[in-house]
Amino acid sequence: MKRHELDKLIQKNKVSNAIMLYGESHFLIERYTRMLSAIPDASVLSFYYDAYDFQSAKAHLSQGSLFGDRSILIIKSEKKIAKNDLVILVEQAKKNPDNLFIYAYYGTDFKKSATTAFAANTGGIDVRFFMPYANEAKNIILEESRKMGIQMDHYSAAHLLDTQNNDLALAVNELGKLQILQRPITSKEIDDLVFGMGEVKVEQLINTLLEKKDFRAELQRVLESGEEEIRLLTALSNYVAQLYLFYTSIKLYGVPDSVKVLGYKLPAFIEKERAQQSIRLQQRQYTAIINLLLDTELQMKSSGNVDKNALLLSTLIRLQMLL
Repeated sequence: MKRHELDKLIQKNKVSNAIMLYGESHFLIERYTRMLSAIPDASVLSFYYDAYDFQSAKAHLSQGSLFGDRSILIIKSEKKIAKNDLVILVEQAKKNPDNLFIYAYYGTDFKKSATTAFAANTGGIDVRFFMPYANEAKNIILEESRKMGIQMDHYSAAHLLDTQNNDLALAVNELGKLQILQRPITSKEIDDLVFGMGEVKVEQLINTLLEKKDFRAELQRVLESGEEEIRLLTALSNYVAQLYLFYTSIKLYGVPDSVKVLGYKLPAFIEKERAQQSIRLQQRQYTAIINLLLDTELQMKSSGNVDKNALLLSTLIRLQMLL
């Protein structure tokens, strides 16, 4: 099942009480987990990653709420839960319509071994969340801003996303800074409160990398400011992907056009900079760089005891060797 199909079920109040959420967009997995479990006075048991315990999970769904309210079980994990466990938990959820079981899978193995436990014949559903297109991400920003009472137009939402290298989770987090202004938000407010408070450092680091300069001091400062290795890697991946879109657009049309590339217009100086950076690389370099970043992301997410700092540093050194 895809996101729009789940949205229709939510609108009709016909969502199954056994749901698996997975896919490429961790932001959407988290967003829908919160949305579906936002039930007043429910008895909620949540397991995060390695804390999962099958017997406790089963008991929570078996006993029901002491006060007759809904019992909600949420399991969030980057590693797959055993299929037999999931089958039993789905069965327990279906025995009582007041139960709700949400399995939020943040891993990258999308084979059918887990989703079959939520197949239609079991009464469950599985929903895969792909990365939102630019217009979808913009609409999510606008929706979240409305909930927070923030006045923002489409251009400002697109600009906010661009300052966060199109990382939707980061962009939504920045809305809190804009909410305190209590006035309509334009690109000026975003540049003053968001673009100047951390993302500039990340973008400067990326530019230093692409210019093949010594980046280690800048990297240390960015990490010390609170930026996580995985988010920094994601920002770099998004930036390189954007450059590749500019590269292919220039090859096809002969001129850089951010509207064709991204679906919205970048400020002229940023559009020019991205275009110039994009044509410095060749197809084989883009392929090698993107594969390197994807492999590193997989290592960071699949190994619980990896030294992420050392892995990131090693990856960035290798990246510069590919330039």
